[in-house]
Amino acid sequence: MKTYDVIGIGNAIVDVIAQADDSFLDLMGIQKGIMQLVEQERGEVLYAGMKDRWQAPGGSVANTIAGLGSLGLKTGFIGRVRDDALGRFYAEGMAAEGTDFVNPPVAAATLPTSRSMIFVSPDGERSMNTYLGISADLGTEDVSEDVAANARILFLEGYLYDKDKGKAAFELTSRATRAAGGMAGISLSDPFCVDRHRADFRRLVKELDYVIGNEHEWCSLYQTEDLGTALETAAGECGLLVCTRSGHDVVVIRGEEEAVVPVTPVTPVDATGAGDQFAAGFLYGLATGADLATSGRMGCIAAAEVISHYGARPEKDVKTLFAAEGLV
Repeated sequence: MKTYDVIGIGNAIVDVIAQADDSFLDLMGIQKGIMQLVEQERGEVLYAGMKDRWQAPGGSVANTIAGLGSLGLKTGFIGRVRDDALGRFYAEGMAAEGTDFVNPPVAAATLPTSRSMIFVSPDGERSMNTYLGISADLGTEDVSEDVAANARILFLEGYLYDKDKGKAAFELTSRATRAAGGMAGISLSDPFCVDRHRADFRRLVKELDYVIGNEHEWCSLYQTEDLGTALETAAGECGLLVCTRSGHDVVVIRGEEEAVVPVTPVTPVDATGAGDQFAAGFLYGLATGADLATSGRMGCIAAAEVISHYGARPEKDVKTLFAAEGLV
């Protein structure tokens, strides 16, 4: 018996969220709808400019793992926070939601806990400005091979490839999980992330068991504007691929098996976490033996729930939503 159904490794970031209209974004020099990395000084300016802000444990893969924990799976998360107020808030928040935060906050650290200032526009679009802080220093010393080996499924965050230490931690964790008979897969994370690490990601698509990305990330990976060409190439290289398409049908391919999953259009209140919770729903299906179409439908339901309110974590009992659709 494995200790964990699913573990994740990624950036441990406190999400700080506030509403902002386009004029505020222009005034602050914030590029709408994308994630930008910022330095500490810029992060402090943006943080001070946020009105009626609220905070929650975040990070892309951490959001996915928390979603899986809320669905009742045994989950763990490998991340790095400082032993400061935000770091303790983060660790305690993950535990309260049912996920083991594997590593204790680091006392002897110079960099503060990471935070992402997320400005949500009236149309639901989110503009993320992330100060990585201590999270960017995650390395092999933060990885317990025993934890990795005791996971049925491992989910890796593509953003970790931005630093050599993160890349080494990523590789160590995936080797340990797969050597012990588990599955390992990756989130492509962001088209710009794919651009930065295309050669490594092309290799990982071939080596890992599954890959989850959106249409822009898959097209970036294969340097084409034609999604069909990108997915045809990926299908020949990847064990299991998932492609989300921003409100359009989701495509899931495993060998000769293909599922096209319809999406019910939802007007978003806040798009933060849509991809993260799609991954949670999909991986829940994968972990519980559901077929590809059912797993994809679970992902769509989880994503629809999270974009119906502010924040990147579900507020409703998503498993109850699955049951209402006859999926569990």
